[in-house]
Amino acid sequence: MKRFCMIALLCLLAMPTFAQVDVPDLPFESVPFLKITPDRNLGEVLAVAMNSKGHLVVLNHPGTSATGGPVYGNATTNIFEYDEKGNFVREIAHGVYGLAYAHSVRFDKYDNLWIVDKAAMSVIKLNPEGIVMMNLGRRDEGPDEPRYRHANPPPTPVDAMFNGSTDVTWDNDDNIYIGDGYFNSRIAKFDEHGNWIKQWGGPGDGGAHANENPGKFRNPHNLGIDRDGNLYVADRGNRRIQVFDTNGNFKKFIFLNATYDKTRHPVLGDMPVNRPDETAPWTICITNGSTQYLYATDAEPGKIYKLSLPDGKILGKFGISGHEMGQFNWAHGLACPAEDVIYVADMNNWRVQKLVTKGRK
Repeated sequence: MKRFCMIALLCLLAMPTFAQVDVPDLPFESVPFLKITPDRNLGEVLAVAMNSKGHLVVLNHPGTSATGGPVYGNATTNIFEYDEKGNFVREIAHGVYGLAYAHSVRFDKYDNLWIVDKAAMSVIKLNPEGIVMMNLGRRDEGPDEPRYRHANPPPTPVDAMFNGSTDVTWDNDDNIYIGDGYFNSRIAKFDEHGNWIKQWGGPGDGGAHANENPGKFRNPHNLGIDRDGNLYVADRGNRRIQVFDTNGNFKKFIFLNATYDKTRHPVLGDMPVNRPDETAPWTICITNGSTQYLYATDAEPGKIYKLSLPDGKILGKFGISGHEMGQFNWAHGLACPAEDVIYVADMNNWRVQKLVTKGRK
């Protein structure tokens, strides 16, 4: 009977409590920030992160001529640092072995920079001076056939190794959580010294309404932990955010189910036959003010969502997919140093946008 009650409770938690909801549009503006020079144009920008000094790190994918070869032969990643006024400061981690096709950058509370590399299967910690302090995972050797392949079935996950790693976050005790990722579709947990603790998740479909199989993923694409120890996972392929405690116990789903124009043609891709009510969350960013908020994005309709924590209620939205300023073409990463200031890795527009909301909600 106790087991039945627990299963019933999980099913209740997994069910969405509403369909699409009307959400107010928040006024905002995109303001110039990075000072780009002709010799340092950006390519695909996959992530941004801001340290305690207000310096912004940009994860940039340049042309192959800048790095010498395709991803398996060399690398396609630059890590650039800009000061609080948008001036270029330096390139970080140039020539580091674990960089191939980096997917995410994050600063921890000590201003260490962590780089998560999707192709090299590595998560690299650098101190504020830019020196490598730790590597988790292992890059395939040059002569080997890389694991970064769509395999069916995918390779069996191995403790402390990754396959298509996506993102990293930390709890209040400095334990490390890694989204692993495109192929293993799990969460990996390590202690602060990089010792393996546990994993949870695995590949699983969210169903027609994205509310089935809690704890299963189709690419845990972005992670974040609030001050209360709630772990938020952007389960992109299943069109939902999953919330866990730091031991991997499922707590609830959050859906990006604000109303949108389903007749509008996507910026990239064909016109879908049917569009679901909930859209696919790509990013997660949690503010650090006295009241924490969660920001998230989707690719289509290309909006940024502001949510309250820990309930996950959508408070407002802004932006839309497109090529103009204030529009986004696959917003792939966020930095949110304040409730009303957001930096967007605008991936397919090859740029970073600084957004300032004009009215808090």
